[in-house]
Amino acid sequence: MEFRRLGHSGLKVPVLCFGTGTFGGGGEFFKAWGSTDVAEATRLLDICLEAGVNFFDTADIYSKGLSEEILGKAIGKRRHEVLISTKATFAMGDGPNESGSSRYHLVAACEASLRRLGTDYIDIYHLHGFDAQTPVEETLHTLNGLVESGKVRYIACSNFSGWHLMKSLDVSAKYGWEKYAAHQVYYSLINRDYEWELMPLGMDQGVGATVWSPLGWGRLTGKVRRGQALPETSRLHKTADMGPPVLDEHLYRVVDAIDKVAMETGKSVPQIALNWLLRRPTVSSVIIGARNEEQLRQNLAAAGWALSAEQVALLDKASQVNAPYPYWHQRQFDRNPTPVTFYK
Repeated sequence: MEFRRLGHSGLKVPVLCFGTGTFGGGGEFFKAWGSTDVAEATRLLDICLEAGVNFFDTADIYSKGLSEEILGKAIGKRRHEVLISTKATFAMGDGPNESGSSRYHLVAACEASLRRLGTDYIDIYHLHGFDAQTPVEETLHTLNGLVESGKVRYIACSNFSGWHLMKSLDVSAKYGWEKYAAHQVYYSLINRDYEWELMPLGMDQGVGATVWSPLGWGRLTGKVRRGQALPETSRLHKTADMGPPVLDEHLYRVVDAIDKVAMETGKSVPQIALNWLLRRPTVSSVIIGARNEEQLRQNLAAAGWALSAEQVALLDKASQVNAPYPYWHQRQFDRNPTPVTFYK
């Protein structure tokens, strides 16, 4: 398994990370993802570790803490062998201080995650979203304190806009506080918005990307194709409206290109979609999920090989969309090209 640095940090992470949103199945939303129990979770972790994947991602909000509890029990006495990533910010209760990125909430959320995970430290602690009601200084000072206390090793964020992330990095630099080493982002062949602002920022500032939902909210599993109804077991029946919008024709055009590459390589649609992401700038790790052993083994096989330059170009062309303003306007300045020019 290939390992890469997590952004500007010295921490090395495998290019694939196992996401545990399927653990627990609490509530209708997460039940549509999966309902893995401790026994099955333990087996899935065994398979990951055998393949060299020692990086596991969860969040306090996943099944209201049940995912963290199951992950902690599945890890058991193997804590020293693994890297744990978890997150806070979203509401864990109805009280006015049970959500957000205030000092009050983050300290309480971190302590609660540590208890559920059965550990005394978290390797990578994310803000799950940007809290516009809490001063950035308060949030970052709190996170810096968690690092200094030894409860957190590295800090990261998720789902920030470009100015959210850049402002946070500037504040950390101003006070000499811990900086975000990574940004957990939505990115896939059918939704490449990450490339407009956040990827160039990550390249410039040394912020690594860990990619969530790399199969486009379940659309790049190989089961969704032109002229075919959704399979009965697809979670898209219940969660399609909650995820990122994708025009049908755009999806089908991308899948057609993936199918062509699949015929050339003998790889599956998900493996090609995941491998394409591993070729992108700033990507430190791609978070894969699985309901069962078969899915996990299939997704793990996305690493260890590389698409050809011609195959990447084919996929790039099929997935490109028109550039929004100001990016189309900036392309006229050939003497100062943008760092990333994947879109035409």
